[in-house]
Amino acid sequence: MDTRWILNQSADKQQVEEIIKALNIDENLATLLVQRGISDYEEAKTFFRPSLSQLHDPFLMKDMDKAIDRILRAINEGEKLLVYGDYDVDGTTAVAVVYSYLKPFFKKKKIEFYIPDRYEEGYGISFKGIDYAAENGFKLVIALDCGIKAVERIEYANERGVDFIICDHHRAGDVLPNAVAVLDPKRPDCTYPYDELSGCGVGFKLITALSMKGLGNIDQVFDLLDLLAVSIAADIVPITGENRVLAYYGLKQLNKNPRPGIEAILQHAGIRRRDDADENAETENVLTRELTISDLVFLIGPRINAAGRIDKASDSVRLLIAEKKEHAEKLAASINDLNDMRREFDNRITEEALDMIHANPQLHNAASTVVFNENWHKGVIGIVASRLTDYYYRPTIVLTKAGDLVTGSARSIKNFDIYDAIDNCSDLLEHFGGHKYAAGLSMKPENLPEFQRRFEKYVSENLTMEDAVPELEVDLKINFRDITPKFMRILNQFAPFGPGNLAPVFWTDDVIDTGGSRPVGSNKHLKLTISQQGDKEIGLAPFSGIAFQKGELFDRIHDGEPFSVCYHLEYNTWQGRTTLQLNVKDIKFKDEF
Repeated sequence: MDTRWILNQSADKQQVEEIIKALNIDENLATLLVQRGISDYEEAKTFFRPSLSQLHDPFLMKDMDKAIDRILRAINEGEKLLVYGDYDVDGTTAVAVVYSYLKPFFKKKKIEFYIPDRYEEGYGISFKGIDYAAENGFKLVIALDCGIKAVERIEYANERGVDFIICDHHRAGDVLPNAVAVLDPKRPDCTYPYDELSGCGVGFKLITALSMKGLGNIDQVFDLLDLLAVSIAADIVPITGENRVLAYYGLKQLNKNPRPGIEAILQHAGIRRRDDADENAETENVLTRELTISDLVFLIGPRINAAGRIDKASDSVRLLIAEKKEHAEKLAASINDLNDMRREFDNRITEEALDMIHANPQLHNAASTVVFNENWHKGVIGIVASRLTDYYYRPTIVLTKAGDLVTGSARSIKNFDIYDAIDNCSDLLEHFGGHKYAAGLSMKPENLPEFQRRFEKYVSENLTMEDAVPELEVDLKINFRDITPKFMRILNQFAPFGPGNLAPVFWTDDVIDTGGSRPVGSNKHLKLTISQQGDKEIGLAPFSGIAFQKGELFDRIHDGEPFSVCYHLEYNTWQGRTTLQLNVKDIKFKDEF
């Protein structure tokens, strides 16, 4: 599918000049900063030097005082507390954070955690979970990463004498649940200064508030930042404002001294501590390479998620709170096996879904993708929806059977709000929730045909032809000669990268093969050795690059035809050696513009 390259033109020239003078950096770096909303020295200082002092007072969040009072009363009166969370990475890390913090303040067996079964109970607060709390004497439940729409379930909990504190970050409905406290920066009447926290982030603000009231101390809160960083990365929330500060310090902690559960996951992902005999190792706590947000998204997140997708998400919480290495390793090995199984399911179902669409002209030519197979594994349909969205670049819903209902996951494309599209069909649904670009839903089987018709109608009427063509947003046009050691040293300080502060995409023209490029990965991908025309004459060495899914372009590149390239700059570690490489996002020849 052809991709439009959209060059960012948003940088004000006067602001760029001011940043150049204030920071003594080149025009390219100054432009990148202005594009990120940084226009003076103080803003740059905040950006480059995140500080925990930049975090907001948790009591600015609506209902925080009520939540703290209720938790302290539970502790003082010896009540039992249940920490309840969703089964994804955000939910399980949130439970691990809040449970770990509160556990020392409760007597044995007075505090437990609960993760609903994806298949028996579904998303969010369940009637079964409420019954478990009531029947086992839990007077208070802290619900994390869920609950903002659980109006009926909270009424049921109230009838059963179970109090709820809700800590969520999803959009609220028209009516809020009648809980003791509803903590959600997105609720309409909440004036908290930052509304992009993860579910774990809201839980983190809760324990921060507890520390401010004398329950524990702030160092105990900050010891849990590594888990919060995992949630921020895996839940794809913007890495701006508070999230940038929290992710920055969480990554520092992960790189310095991973907790046993995280370290066990990393070992299965091939990232270990350096051997004591390694002469380059400064301390035994140094990992073989520095972790980034991408590692949390692609290496740690899927393994934590795998337990809930294939088996029991409670095992992920046990792994995250494990204190002994031996126990953590045993749990991590089991979860890694589940991740391998998840990958097999994911690949098979994606192929089946693609075959289904290719065989049906109506599906193939539609504005949206809605596919259903009652035998597909519920735990991986969200991943499959993401893959289909990438393949066809259109709003996508993948559905399967769960009990008596059809249930599924939705994923969207840029500039199309899939939550609104599903909301337009809400009278056909039993439940739905989510974000602009991702959502979950369930319905009675008899409503599926009408849902497919109405969803397709909404998408076709609201998705423009321009929106249906994928875009590659490019931050800056540069020459290879601009990529100096100083440039890279400063660019590295733009991290952590993620939504709201994405790794810059650069565009370079007049690029040629220097003779070392070759196809790799069964000829699907390209390993590049390239220069810009004229670089050889000034003694600039060629750059290495990797271009995934571009193997079909090898002949034109090998024949010496000049081309343009869009790419991230990154460091690649292989066999203990770290080198700079271009991670190529797209390639265009002159006749393709």
